[in-house]
Amino acid sequence: MSSLIPLLILISCLFPVFSGCTEQETPKKVSLFKRAGEVPEVTESLQPHTLWFGFDLRLGPKEEVRIYTPFLKYLEKSTGKRFRIKFTEKYEDTVENLGRGITHFAALGTLNYVIGANKYGIKYLASGVNKEGDPRYYSMIIVKPDSPIQDVRDIKGKCFAFGSKMSTQGHLIPRKMLEDAGITLEDLSSYIYTGSHINVAMAVLNGECDAGGIQDILANRLVSKGKIRIIKISEPYPTSLIAYNSAVDSRIVEAVRSALLAFEPTGKHKELLFDWDKTEMPLGFTEINELELDKVMSLAERYGIMKK
Repeated sequence: MSSLIPLLILISCLFPVFSGCTEQETPKKVSLFKRAGEVPEVTESLQPHTLWFGFDLRLGPKEEVRIYTPFLKYLEKSTGKRFRIKFTEKYEDTVENLGRGITHFAALGTLNYVIGANKYGIKYLASGVNKEGDPRYYSMIIVKPDSPIQDVRDIKGKCFAFGSKMSTQGHLIPRKMLEDAGITLEDLSSYIYTGSHINVAMAVLNGECDAGGIQDILANRLVSKGKIRIIKISEPYPTSLIAYNSAVDSRIVEAVRSALLAFEPTGKHKELLFDWDKTEMPLGFTEINELELDKVMSLAERYGIMKK
């Protein structure tokens, strides 16, 4: 138990403690702005010649900003354009901002991307590459190390924590994993949408829920520290990607695409970056396989997240 204390103290500085599970399929309201100065001021009034970059929240606001700021400096150096971060608390706001042209580029999970492509006509640039050199990732269902749950089927009648409802790894894939084990949402005692992967881990660690679904990178990191136990790994799905608003000038799009494909985060650009290995693009970017995106679209339609 004492080994959990440093992690819980660190996470509690960034995230509120959950008050309990709810049975409604409604995102739980989790504020990331409890204290002034919690998130650095990274947005500024819209300016001409500034390219705005958004991202799906996965870890925490401070950590995400520290990760993406040096990456954007790389893009600035490579393209000669000015980039700034546009932070948003909600998954759905990230893709909406991109679709409406409030941002020009964004790092999106594939569920958010297929929704944005269908609703707003956003387009993709490049797909992330994981540590194994594969442009795919996995979801993992986790429990506390001492949990009596040994198999996904044991989650029936228990509380389950999802990330954002718009998350591929935090909702879409874990929901399919549960159903593959014969468990629907109605078979759970309750479930919550926490807003991010780290919040799912918090919910499980604090005993708010019995199990949860999170991204593979965070799960493996927590396992290595003895904080959680993985009971199920999903089949592979296409990893996060960089997308853009379709109104962005084609010359800028091509400049950014070239910069992404030339990005070497474990090579010559390593010293420019901060904790890039915690992203879903640790080895950089590659071309996208559209057939893989169809897998995500099918699940989005199946669960009513995107109309057919």
